[in-house]
Amino acid sequence: MAVKKDTIYEKFLSPLVNTFLIDQEAMKQFHDSIDWEAQSDRLTNPNLVYPKYYTSGNFHGIEGGYLTIGAAVTYDPITQYALPPNETWVRKALVDAVQVRPRRILDLGCGTGSMTIMLKQAFPQAKVIGIDLSPYMLGCAEVKAKTAGLNIQWQHDNAEKTGFPDGYFDLVTIALLFHETPPQVSRSILQEIFRLLKVGGQVVILDGNQKTLRQTEWLTEIFEEPYIKSYARGNIDAWLGAAGFGTVETQDIWWLHQVSSGVKPLLAEYSEIIPEVNHNLPNWDNDSDRFPTPAY
Repeated sequence: MAVKKDTIYEKFLSPLVNTFLIDQEAMKQFHDSIDWEAQSDRLTNPNLVYPKYYTSGNFHGIEGGYLTIGAAVTYDPITQYALPPNETWVRKALVDAVQVRPRRILDLGCGTGSMTIMLKQAFPQAKVIGIDLSPYMLGCAEVKAKTAGLNIQWQHDNAEKTGFPDGYFDLVTIALLFHETPPQVSRSILQEIFRLLKVGGQVVILDGNQKTLRQTEWLTEIFEEPYIKSYARGNIDAWLGAAGFGTVETQDIWWLHQVSSGVKPLLAEYSEIIPEVNHNLPNWDNDSDRFPTPAY
C-alpha cells in the first residue's frame, strides 16, 4: 500500500500507531478471511461512474484512496484513534441526535459500516441501508453486520444520486464524509437528501468540528485530506439551510467533533403542490412508484 511520507501523520503518528496500537496479526487474519475478488464482484455496481474527486485524491495519504483493499482493512483499526476520546461515544452522539421514529434509514458514505450498524442496533425495526463508493469498504461492512447478526442492505452507489424514490426515507445520516468531499459535492449530497426525505424527516451529520478546525490549523495537516481545509472554511448549518432544511442546529461534541441536523419542513410538501409558495425550494416529483429501488 503506497503512502505519502511527508504528512505529519506519516512522520510522527504512523510509526507509533502501527508499532504499539494496531494488532497487525488480527488485521492480517481479517484480510485473509475474505475472498476480496468474489466479494467485490458481487457488491460492485457495474453502472456506477466514480466521481473525479474520489479517484484523483489520496485520502489519509493512501494512493488510490478507498478503492484499495488495504484502505478498507486498515480503516477501523486507525479510526478508533482518530475519534477521541472514544469512537463509540462520538458515534453515539449522532444516534442521540435522532428525533424521529424511523422506518427507513439511509446511511450515506457508510464506509465499513460502523455507524450503520449502530443505527440498526438503535432502531432494530427499521429498514437500514448503507451506501458507499468503495466495494471494499462495503465488503468489510457486510462481514461486520453478519458477525453481529444484523440484516442491513449494502449498496455500491454515489451519495449525490442514489436512485431511491422521492420521500422514501424517514432518516438520512452521514458520518465522517463531508471533510472528504469538495464543498460543492457536500451541497449536492444535501440536495439529494432533501429529495429522499419524507416531510418531517431528519438528516443528521457527524463530522469534524468546523470551528475547531478553523482555529487549529495543525489539525488539518495531520492526515492527508485533500478537502479538509475547504470543509473547515464552510458551514454545514448554512449548507443545510440552502438545501431547504428547517430546524437546523449544530452541537459541539468533545471539542473536535460536531453533530448537525435538519428537518424537511412541512412547507416542502406545499411547495410541490403550489410551487409559488417558495421558489427557493426544489420542486421534485414525489411519485415514488416511478422510482423503484435500484437493483443490480
